[in-house]
Amino acid sequence: MKSVIQLRIDSIAVWVQVKFLQSSSLLNIWNKRIVEPIKSERGDVPGWVLVVLMTTGLVTAIWTIAAPRLTSILKNSLDAMNGIR
Repeated sequence: MKSVIQLRIDSIAVWVQVKFLQSSSLLNIWNKRIVEPIKSERGDVPGWVLVVLMTTGLVTAIWTIAAPRLTSILKNSLDAMNGIR
């Protein structure tokens, strides 16, 4: 017959095993939901480079056309605020 101490040690051992299995299943869930999708995400560098270049080109073209008008609008609004006009 087991002693009280041995029964307590056995119950603690069972508790530790259960917690270990729970943590390992949580790690499996973490790996499946978080780590694996990040690993498989390879990215599309040429696509992003193209997007950046096209955006830069559009901003440059629009800025070249609109710069004089935007400058005059800003100057007029600042002059109106300062009462210089």
